Amino acid sequence: MNPTTPTTPTAPVAEGDGEARTTENTTAGKGGAQTAENTTDKAVTDAAATEGWATRLDKAGPESGADAEQDLGPEQDLDLGPEDDEADKESSGLATAAAAVVSVGLGIVSLSGAWSGRIAAERETLIGQFKTSSGASAAQQISEIYGDAWHATALVNGLFGLLALLVGVYVLVRPAFGTPSVHPQPGWIRAVAKGGIALGVLGVLIAVCMYFDLVVALPTAPATAG
Repeated sequence: MNPTTPTTPTAPVAEGDGEARTTENTTAGKGGAQTAENTTDKAVTDAAATEGWATRLDKAGPESGADAEQDLGPEQDLDLGPEDDEADKESSGLATAAAAVVSVGLGIVSLSGAWSGRIAAERETLIGQFKTSSGASAAQQISEIYGDAWHATALVNGLFGLLALLVGVYVLVRPAFGTPSVHPQPGWIRAVAKGGIALGVLGVLIAVCMYFDLVVALPTAPATAG
């Protein structure tokens, strides 16, 4: 007997299996081609979108810069606002301090006398001399020459005292009007203003007493021997 080569049994192939496998292979090949085409199309679409965004950004660049500058405008205004407010407050504080010093100065003038009061007194003296030049009595001479000059000096001093009083009161009541300030009025300004008010009141009182001869009366002529 001749030896035979062993053979491996193979599974039976049904009819149509070869054709099915061929179809599957063909379909798989087509699917790969479609996947590659889809991948290529997607890459092209992404590149076009990227170029489109870049173009839009380039076009919007100057406008965005303008918008940024416009946005910075209010911030700059807001930054300058507090500085202007601080400058206004500082100028207002300096004006109030100056007014307080002026009040004290006016009060001192009302007590010591001013050149305007001296000029007014000399004028009344000259007028009195004209009136009494034609043989006036002693009492009339005293009243016209001395009394009127005295009263004119008292009137001028009283006006200075009244001004000192009004300016000092204005300094004290100024914070109650206008825009409220965060920082209170310095204490030394209030102290100086109160000093000016005190000097003004004292000057007005002395002027009133001088004008109405309440403290020092006019001199009287001695009685002539008969």
